[in-house]
Amino acid sequence: MTRSSPFALWPVLAALSLALPLAVQPAHASGDGHGAPERKPAEKAAPKEAPAAPAASGDSMEVLRQKLAERLGATKSPENKSGAVMRVPNKAEGGGGGGGSGGGSGHGGAPKAAAAAKPAAVPEPGHDHAAHWAYGGETGPESWGKMKPEFKTCAIGQRQSPIDIRGGIQVQLPAIQFDYHTSGFSVIDNGHTVQVNLPAGNAITVNGRRYDLLQFHFHRPSEERVNGKQFDMVAHLVHKDPEGRLAVVAVLLERGSAQGVIQAVWNSLPLEKGEELASPVAIDLNQLLPEDKRYYTYMGSLTTPPCSEGVLWLVMKQPVQLSLDQIGIFARLYPMNARPIQPNSGRLIKDSN
Repeated sequence: MTRSSPFALWPVLAALSLALPLAVQPAHASGDGHGAPERKPAEKAAPKEAPAAPAASGDSMEVLRQKLAERLGATKSPENKSGAVMRVPNKAEGGGGGGGSGGGSGHGGAPKAAAAAKPAAVPEPGHDHAAHWAYGGETGPESWGKMKPEFKTCAIGQRQSPIDIRGGIQVQLPAIQFDYHTSGFSVIDNGHTVQVNLPAGNAITVNGRRYDLLQFHFHRPSEERVNGKQFDMVAHLVHKDPEGRLAVVAVLLERGSAQGVIQAVWNSLPLEKGEELASPVAIDLNQLLPEDKRYYTYMGSLTTPPCSEGVLWLVMKQPVQLSLDQIGIFARLYPMNARPIQPNSGRLIKDSN
């Protein structure tokens, strides 16, 4: 999903500075994937004294919402014939491919003003930019498996994601051990989603296996459903263990009160697609997690090409709230970026009680 026409959005920094004092430079990107780049050993995590994400401000949210409405493209979204949703122009349209729901055109070194070191750019196990896959039209989900040989699992896989989670077996599952800390971050609008890249230092432990957090990104509406219910959005936190196995924590998002971590991400949105912008503030991802840490778990796949299987899914049972304005900001960028529900194919779904 790509867009055309360059646009000069640097004036919006003046408005964004009302919400957060952004003093960063855009970094160029390279790489792709639903996962995230490996990190250079020499890179360091953000200083421990870095400030945590500020609470969402009604005034700053209004400024950001209005500026995005004015500046983020005046072209009507083809998915919405009413014209109510605007698309972001992208000067790369017609030349390059899109990113994935967890990748982008790439990742470069972080700006000197970054709060944390940028991960190295390496190919990732998620998305391919050469094939211009999308969420609708001729290159939508029904066509993914035919676009490239590497994408054939999207069509023939037997354990694909997302699924409608129902009929789970209630068992005493071990708690997910979240080892999240306040850290810097950078944001990239990769053409398929808004993705947040993180330095080393955050991880989860499940059944004695440790998975490092690489990045998180968003889908609207939620890709997974619970007993047929679909949520306003979902955040997918992508982790990888030393052997390269992936574990994705899905945090369901529903409209309600403003969410501080998401507000900090929105305030750090880059002004063009494919650019990676390091935020001058830090976030504590513990604040993005629900209070109730019970979860559903099953084995599935990436939800975007190449739809690789063998992914451990951990779907938090309790949704987290974000405001209607915060949903609206993402909706202006991506009216819909969710893969359709896939067959359960008799898979075992466990439900922690």
